[in-house]
Amino acid sequence: MEIRVDFNEKISKLNNEIIKMGVLVEEALDKAMESLISNNPELAKRVITEDENINEMEVSIEDHCIILIAREQPVAGDLRHLVTALKISTQLERMGDHAVHIAKGVIRLQKNHNFNDIPLFNMPEMGKIVKGMLQQVLTSYLESDVEKAKSVALIDNEVDRMHDEVIKNVFVNLMHNQTDQQNATTLLFINRFLERFGDHITNICEWIVYSVSGNHVELG
Repeated sequence: MEIRVDFNEKISKLNNEIIKMGVLVEEALDKAMESLISNNPELAKRVITEDENINEMEVSIEDHCIILIAREQPVAGDLRHLVTALKISTQLERMGDHAVHIAKGVIRLQKNHNFNDIPLFNMPEMGKIVKGMLQQVLTSYLESDVEKAKSVALIDNEVDRMHDEVIKNVFVNLMHNQTDQQNATTLLFINRFLERFGDHITNICEWIVYSVSGNHVELG
């Protein structure tokens, strides 16, 4: 019994590390989107600098999982949970990278003297949606809530719809010479990185389902 209690405490610690990493990614997304909306290249630079914290947490979580697998030799649900934690840390690290890419896009746009005239279309709203998805999927992970994970994955359909709409609007503006080619390209990349946020969250949803049920599913 004492062995089991000790293992559960280690799993609880691992779960807390996942949540802390998720919060760092959420903060990176917040800062990247704020730098985009407010034309703040200094804030964008902070996103780039602070990404190292997210990378370090991924390594820490990987080490934690590997040690638990090697020492505790978990089976069934416990092993699935550890594998899921590994996969989630990878997805979160990639999301942190996307926040960095958005920040770098802001810096490129800032070099244009007409930055304030560049339309962002519904990308700020996309940022809010994927942030909400991230918060909900972290709760789903903590609670091992499969139904919540599935409902979060469904929200990605709206992100995809908005992503496609931004593409259309950027090209319309480009054809009417309302956005120059360089800025249009940067906007399309930022749009793509936001869409990828949703994809990674959907991947996390799928791993939560696997952790609880042992079944691999496609929710996208």
